[in-house]
Amino acid sequence: MSNIISYEERLKNFSWKAAEEELEYKEGNVINIGWYCSDRICNMGKADKTALIWENMAGVERKYSYNDLRLTTNTVGNFLRELGIKNEDRVCLFMDKIPELYIGLLGVLKIGAIAQPLFSAFGDESLFVRLDNAETTAVITQKKHAPKIRKIMNRLPNLKHLIIVDHDPAKPLGPGEVVLDLHTMPWVDELEIFPTKAESPSVLHYTSGTTGQPKGVKHVHYSLISQYLTTKWVLDIQDDDIYWCTADPGWVTGTSYGIIGGFATGATSCVMDVGFSADAWYKFIEKHKVTMWYSAPTAIRSLMKAGADVVKKYKLTSLRHLASVGEPLNSEAVVWSEKVFGKAFHDTYWQTETGSIMICNFPGMKIKPGSMGKPFPGIEACVLDTETFEPLTESGKIGLIGFKPGWPAMMRTYWRNEATYQNKFKNGWYLPGDRSSIDNEGYYWFVGRDDDVINTGGHLVSPFEVESALLENEMVAESAVVSKPDDINMEVVKAFVTLNPGFEGNKDTELIIMNFIRKKLSPLAMPQEIEFVPNLPKTRSGKIMRRILKAKEWGEEIGDTSTLEDD
Repeated sequence: MSNIISYEERLKNFSWKAAEEELEYKEGNVINIGWYCSDRICNMGKADKTALIWENMAGVERKYSYNDLRLTTNTVGNFLRELGIKNEDRVCLFMDKIPELYIGLLGVLKIGAIAQPLFSAFGDESLFVRLDNAETTAVITQKKHAPKIRKIMNRLPNLKHLIIVDHDPAKPLGPGEVVLDLHTMPWVDELEIFPTKAESPSVLHYTSGTTGQPKGVKHVHYSLISQYLTTKWVLDIQDDDIYWCTADPGWVTGTSYGIIGGFATGATSCVMDVGFSADAWYKFIEKHKVTMWYSAPTAIRSLMKAGADVVKKYKLTSLRHLASVGEPLNSEAVVWSEKVFGKAFHDTYWQTETGSIMICNFPGMKIKPGSMGKPFPGIEACVLDTETFEPLTESGKIGLIGFKPGWPAMMRTYWRNEATYQNKFKNGWYLPGDRSSIDNEGYYWFVGRDDDVINTGGHLVSPFEVESALLENEMVAESAVVSKPDDINMEVVKAFVTLNPGFEGNKDTELIIMNFIRKKLSPLAMPQEIEFVPNLPKTRSGKIMRRILKAKEWGEEIGDTSTLEDD
């Protein structure tokens, strides 16, 4: 059963030391996330407790106890160390949601190296940009994804090792390739953990921006403090919970809460390496008696579309607490979940850069469908004037969300891009780049992004990155990428394209260009629609006016066009 303490009680005399004391951490001590998520749980007498339940689309299941987690992460750490990988070397994890991804990330952290998880559907160019920027030393991957790495390896002078977890022994290995097979190699019982401190770097996540290349968000081992406490208090994880975070660790939710939060609290975490299907998801919940479910609005809306009749086929009474993350959870989804599950999804708000939950619908707190909730205890938040960056005091007025810096999981910089990092702070506030209002009860209501970044299904897509890739196609002369409304994903990618002479804008051309982007970047970045146009709206200085195209897609006022060049 839940041991919920009210939001108001949690606010009283709040200190992050509550987490430090529970984790038996004192300032200046060693704090290593990999050790805290495995060895510490074993030392607490839970070595035989199930840490991870994994299942794939074929129904194959694997279970790992916390002692298994300790031994396998030791094995990964020892293997990397013997390859010569040192603390603060970047090690990329480029895998599907297989156990080796979850184990591998903790093993990387145990030796003080920096874990760089990347979404396994990324194409070779998306991979190259991120591996090149991070100057990655090693990539851990599967044989199915290895060809993407091989294709770009000669362009990455810092990449020394391609580590394959499921190599076919009948096939030869290429230069720099080695095998890490946890199924056949002996597990290592003792590993000297690298003595990482609070500010030692831990995870490097890449996030998209409006302009320029993706940015590497650097987190540190002290982020554990925020991640542990928010997992306990917001996701309400209890010792006997069966916890399912549906996020891929290629995205920050999948690491902060799909790996770190669940294991650090000693819960049993579930992973399903299967594409979305309402039947498959409900069957998984029923089979494993999932009690805490953390998912995304996109998935919830897809479940809504599948209908309430599907729900009735399964026994889902194990569910105790539901939460969502990634994008705004529309009020209809909250009402629907109350109706079909007897419980409302609790929306949470945060981002890659914040590292942990910032605004939430706290367990036991009155839910206002459509609201993000209130700031987590210890988070000082406000809505700022868009010009003066002063806090707005008027209820309901829209402004920029601002957070007072200093919470444990806050990013420490953008990798090799300190200037952009510093630009995220105005008037003493960190700006996540979103607009919101606050009502008279202190609830936050999301309005939208303050830039052109496209949030499709909870994943941020950079218009610049898609436009750059489009221009590499021989057919494309110019391009502009914006979002368009979508019932399931809230918004998806749409491209406006002018073609080079000799090419015709038709369905075949559209399909060729779509697949070009899919392979080069990822399925998420692929435009769902391409509109061929004779020219793009530009300012007199030649800058493409994306906002005009976006306004038309969303049925909004176009606004001032005084700087638009003459036709």
